[in-house]
Amino acid sequence: CHTSGMLTPNGKEYAQKIPREELTQLILKLLQAWKEPLSHFNQHIEHHQELPDDSLSKAKQISNMVHELKTGVEKSMGIISNSLNGMESSEAAGLSNSNEANMMSDSDFIHCFRRDSNKVQSYLKILKCRIMPENSC
Repeated sequence: CHTSGMLTPNGKEYAQKIPREELTQLILKLLQAWKEPLSHFNQHIEHHQELPDDSLSKAKQISNMVHELKTGVEKSMGIISNSLNGMESSEAAGLSNSNEANMMSDSDFIHCFRRDSNKVQSYLKILKCRIMPENSC
C-alpha cells in the first residue's frame, strides 16, 4: 500500500493514547494521501467499457466522500491544515514514490483503500468519544 510508510497506531489501545490534535492530523494525512490516487483510479476505471455505470458512479461518489470528509474533519476540529493542503498525496504520506498507488492492481488498490478507510473510521470514533463521551463509547 502506498500509505504503508505512514506511522499509524496499531490497534485501538495505541490510537487512544494519541493526543486529539495528532490523531486529527493523522486522519487528515491519510485522507490527503488518497486524494490523488482516487482521482487516478477514477480516470482508470472510466476507460473500462465493461464496467457498469453503477461502478463508475460509485467510484466518483467515494472520491467525493473522501474530499467532503477531509473538509468536515478540518472544520469540525477547528484545524486549518495549510501544510497538508499544498502537499501532493505522496508528500503527505511521507512517501518516496508518488506513482506507487497508481501502479497497484485494482484489487490491491481497493484492499489498501479499505484498510485505510477502516483506520480513519476507527480514529474518528475515538475522537467522537473524546468530544462527546456521553454517547456510550
